[in-house]
Amino acid sequence: MVKIAIAGPGPVGLEIIDGLLAAARHEIDATGERLVKGTTQFKVDYQDRQDLMRALDGVHTVLSFIAAHLDEGAAAQKALIDAAIEAGVKRFAPSEWAVPKYLEDKNKDGKVLEYSLFQPGWFLNFIAGSRQTAKHVRSSNLLGVDHDKGTAVVASNMTETYTLTAIADLVNIVVKAVEYEGEWPKIGGINGNTLSLAEEIAVGEKIRAYEIERLDRKDLYVGVVKSSWRPALDQPSLSEAQKEALSQQIACALLLYLSSGKAHVSDEWNRIFPGYKFTMVEEILVGMFAEDI
Repeated sequence: MVKIAIAGPGPVGLEIIDGLLAAARHEIDATGERLVKGTTQFKVDYQDRQDLMRALDGVHTVLSFIAAHLDEGAAAQKALIDAAIEAGVKRFAPSEWAVPKYLEDKNKDGKVLEYSLFQPGWFLNFIAGSRQTAKHVRSSNLLGVDHDKGTAVVASNMTETYTLTAIADLVNIVVKAVEYEGEWPKIGGINGNTLSLAEEIAVGEKIRAYEIERLDRKDLYVGVVKSSWRPALDQPSLSEAQKEALSQQIACALLLYLSSGKAHVSDEWNRIFPGYKFTMVEEILVGMFAEDI
């Protein structure tokens, strides 16, 4: 049993808290406005080093979900890392896009904080579209395929691969990683499925036919989606106007990224836990839409 501190949990963090609570082997502290039953809630001032150190007293592992877009210059997360080192925290899992270089610099003269950049790729749950398949993370069709309706919008290239990992698998691997006695890999790829859009649609075609709209990359580069529909952002906290503006931007960025050949992740945690069985694309599609076969 170890003490785990979870900073800034959003939907993904709440899924992981649930997984850790289900394991019932650890003491869990969590920041946030909402008290999660089974955890100890704590509030900290990220500008107060002593306050952070007190909050991290006795903590073995910190899992950070501080939102990068709300943390200018990654100031809060860097302060959390500094306090974790001073408080003697053993392990740290950052919001990886914000601070990997900072962690690397901290360890350049000898390891002072073990860390892993957990990278699950995109969530497999997204391919379920309107069907909610996780408790906290909302499903969507952000990746450009609507399996419910048998339609897809693509940025011309359907052969580049990307990684899809189920939220439940991410949770299970994190729970196993917390209890892993070996050293965490710095790059922590969690690879549930790596496949191309053509391969994903081929699985769906076992169930139904698909209509595919190929978009011009030149349009996407200037922020224009010319199709009968586009991937939508479903975020209750945003106004309809904000959703409309952000959906256009995100759809362009995601469709270009998925066709770039850079949207797949490595498999470090797969190799550490070789016996773990990941959820496959076919399980989701055939299982979720069995009534349509």
